[in-house]
Amino acid sequence: MKNLNFAIIGCGRISYKHVEGLHENKDVANLVATCDVKVELAEAKAKEYKEKMNDNSLNVGVYEDYKEMLEKEDIDVVTIATESGYHAEIAIYCMNKGKHVIVEKPMAMSIDDANEMIEVAKKNNVKLSVAHQNRFNKPIQKLREAIEDEKLGRIMNGTARILWRRDDNYYKQAPWRGTWDLDGGTLMNQCIHNIDLLQWMVGSEVERVYAECDTYRNPIEAEDFGAIVIRFKNGAIGIVEGSAVVYPKNLEETLSIFGTEGTVVIGGLAVNELKTWRFEGEDEERVKKDLQVEIDSVYGKGHTPLFRDVVDAINEDRKPYVSGEDAIVPLSIILAAYKSRKTGMPVNFPFTNFSSSDMKEK
Repeated sequence: MKNLNFAIIGCGRISYKHVEGLHENKDVANLVATCDVKVELAEAKAKEYKEKMNDNSLNVGVYEDYKEMLEKEDIDVVTIATESGYHAEIAIYCMNKGKHVIVEKPMAMSIDDANEMIEVAKKNNVKLSVAHQNRFNKPIQKLREAIEDEKLGRIMNGTARILWRRDDNYYKQAPWRGTWDLDGGTLMNQCIHNIDLLQWMVGSEVERVYAECDTYRNPIEAEDFGAIVIRFKNGAIGIVEGSAVVYPKNLEETLSIFGTEGTVVIGGLAVNELKTWRFEGEDEERVKKDLQVEIDSVYGKGHTPLFRDVVDAINEDRKPYVSGEDAIVPLSIILAAYKSRKTGMPVNFPFTNFSSSDMKEK
């Protein structure tokens, strides 16, 4: 078991969680380089890491060009936290250079790009993991265990509600947000984590998707509200309600799963709080108490175990807990929702490649 050298590409809003994840895994991971087209952001992340490590003598390279960084630094794993529209291009380049990759969600903006990422990882015998970090939340793990033990009986339906607020300032901070080429809308950016959890718990291939979306108050190309109905091949129905226009602030992020033998609702700031745990003969209040976890943001605390899992996957030569094959499923649901919005019709699976950019007016 050797320590692995990490580099961060993209040092904006979410990157502090990458620094945190590396610091909290310091026994197996080292940050050796940071990179951002705004080099001052890369410098800030290098400084942040040194401060967390309480060691200003650490040698953390700072770069503006990730290709130069890969040539000059001894790197095992790259974490990518750039604008979503650049994820695939950067990940593919890094994997072709023999680097393992952790990429923020969404893994790509098209199904073809996502499939290429998966194939390039296989070709180069490197690990590809996607930061669906909420899979590691304790209540989510508890629900997953119950499903694997078939305690819920037949899962009939599930709902994912993401009722948040993103105002003009959020979009003005980074003009790429809300664009079809680099971001997508609320479904792609804010809702993909909960959509991932919903389909993971239902545990079935998707049969078809229908969606209605609109842009109500934010000055963006893509949607700030979206609703999706998902029919799964096992007969279950999933419902997604995703909003970035809740007045005046974030309200909830909730996952609800309904089976013939059990009902589970997980909410809180980042689907981290068990709200309902109803099974015959189980003490609901005791289970809730056992799973209490304090978090400080909607990003939760899942990056730390996710990073640890990737290190272990590399050393044990196994698939990461959240692989590219896992992450392409919620991406496909959202792209199908966008296609449904554009055509006004349900989209049957499998469907031909579709990208966020296809939503742009021709």
